Amino acid sequence: MTGQLLNLEATPHKSRVLDSWMAGRDGAAERAGIVALGENSSGSMSMGELANLLGAAHRSSSGAAVTAETGMRVSAAYGCMSLVAGAIATLPIGIYERMGNERDSADHEYWWMLNELASDGWTASAAWEAVMLSKLSHGDGFGEWLRASPYSNRVIGWKPLKRQSVQPFKDGKSVYYRISPDDGPSYVLDRADVIHLPSLGFDGLTSPSPLTYAALEAIGTALAAQEYTGRFLAGGGNFDYALKTASKLDKAQLEQLKASLIARAQNGGRGPLILSGGLEPAQVSVNSKDAEILATRLFTVEEICRVFGVPPVMVGHGTAVSNYGTGVEQQGIGFTRYTLQRHLTPIQQELNSKLWPVRQRYFVEYITAALERGDLKARYDAYRIALGRAGEMPFMTADEVRRRENMPSNTNLKVNGGTSVEKSDQAPGEQQEAS
Repeated sequence: MTGQLLNLEATPHKSRVLDSWMAGRDGAAERAGIVALGENSSGSMSMGELANLLGAAHRSSSGAAVTAETGMRVSAAYGCMSLVAGAIATLPIGIYERMGNERDSADHEYWWMLNELASDGWTASAAWEAVMLSKLSHGDGFGEWLRASPYSNRVIGWKPLKRQSVQPFKDGKSVYYRISPDDGPSYVLDRADVIHLPSLGFDGLTSPSPLTYAALEAIGTALAAQEYTGRFLAGGGNFDYALKTASKLDKAQLEQLKASLIARAQNGGRGPLILSGGLEPAQVSVNSKDAEILATRLFTVEEICRVFGVPPVMVGHGTAVSNYGTGVEQQGIGFTRYTLQRHLTPIQQELNSKLWPVRQRYFVEYITAALERGDLKARYDAYRIALGRAGEMPFMTADEVRRRENMPSNTNLKVNGGTSVEKSDQAPGEQQEAS
């Protein structure tokens, strides 16, 4: 009998009020998780989903629950995600045109939505930062292409999607995305209409969160250390203690001790404690020094930075210089090469495959030159070699150098063989040989 009572699938259990409510609202059943919209699911909740619902799936050994929200309360995690997402959001995206084996900058209409205004209410920088933050905290970043019409291949904009509102699923060999917005009914998008940036561990549908997978224990320890430090400071920086004595206290001494303890408590724990009868304080809790709270917090910073691939010095940890080099430009080059590039390349491939799926005439590429630039003297020495001033074969013109420095071309200069000369110094039609 008990087995029959617990078997909820033996007899359908329905609610007339709930059914009536869902019948009058489009997409209500999908948002409630009752209709699977073509997903291969029985509708029952798995143990993992139940654990996520109860908050027990991502509980660290320290007892602190680690989620995308609680993880960002740790300054090291927030700093790493802010640095990576902010750097990518502010990098310009160039659009180029293939011309045989050559390439040239293209004046394409997509440049505006990728670099300036993604869609109404979303600047490109804010949209890219939202997608990258979702990728770093939840494991997957999602965006939706906005088209001129349901039957048009032309993209007129895009917008980021909350990770909680997107559920990828398979129908046969095809992948679709069920979108459940906060302000409207659910709908399903084809893969071609979705920007999907997965993380390490991608299984074809979703990716594990770096916060709750690789950095679970480090962030859980950091949260527990923060909570302990807060309680310790809230208690005036005092540790718990007991009073011990080898002798037996008489009634008068006990009354005196009780009065002293009450007076100290009424004074906020700051008054003097009068001890008599051979009483001595004995510590019963570990103080912050013995617990090595400071060392623990420093160690968790390094662990979190290791997960995100960010040099600790770039989030303000320690005073030592980075392993990438002592110069700021060397740190920028190392950060771009070993941290940002593993995010930039998948973004470029995703944009190229979705914006131009058939005709591969155009392609996008991030312009990272600003992060990899050397100091003024190093750049000018390199330009000198590129122009052929150091006896080398020239491979750049003065106008190309000026473009790299964000300067307009100089119409008063004429370049011949890598040497720039004033037009007024030449006779009409005269060819001046390169020096």
